[in-house]
Amino acid sequence: MANASGPSKFKMGVAAIYDSEEKVLHAAKSFYAQGFRKFDAISPYPIHGMEEACGIKRSMIPWVTFGAGAVGLTCGLLLTWWTSAVNWPINVGGKPYFSLPAFIPIVFELTILFAAHSSVAALFVLCGLPKKQPPVIDLDLTCHKFAIFVPEEDFGFEFQKVEALMKSTGAESIKKTEF
Repeated sequence: MANASGPSKFKMGVAAIYDSEEKVLHAAKSFYAQGFRKFDAISPYPIHGMEEACGIKRSMIPWVTFGAGAVGLTCGLLLTWWTSAVNWPINVGGKPYFSLPAFIPIVFELTILFAAHSSVAALFVLCGLPKKQPPVIDLDLTCHKFAIFVPEEDFGFEFQKVEALMKSTGAESIKKTEF
């Protein structure tokens, strides 16, 4: 669908609405087994086993967090070394210019700061947030209903085939929509 400002950034497809998490989990397994790979499962809360059913791989956010934490640790060490040993060397009670135990709090805080901020930023980037005015498939998806959305661009998409599979998995209703 196109709106007044130009082409839509959302995908056209078919959505099936389910009334229980068992049905939507079974449906996700069925769609994956039939060769669909670009479908989305929509639920008001996390469902145990849904990632495996949809074939979702592990997120890269832990690696981003680790890398940014390592950068924060390095920045903390360089900051404390530069300020105390190079830029403003003051001998206090015979203590060495670079005394690591005294700088652990600064290094720790910078590690946490970099890791936390990068995790949130990576989450926003990977999830494509913020989304302005996302399409609403069904108002009850945020409280007690579940859905499977299959985009038209998915490999092997045929409306009749998808609709038959949705009916066979116990869909309460089937809608042609965008998401």
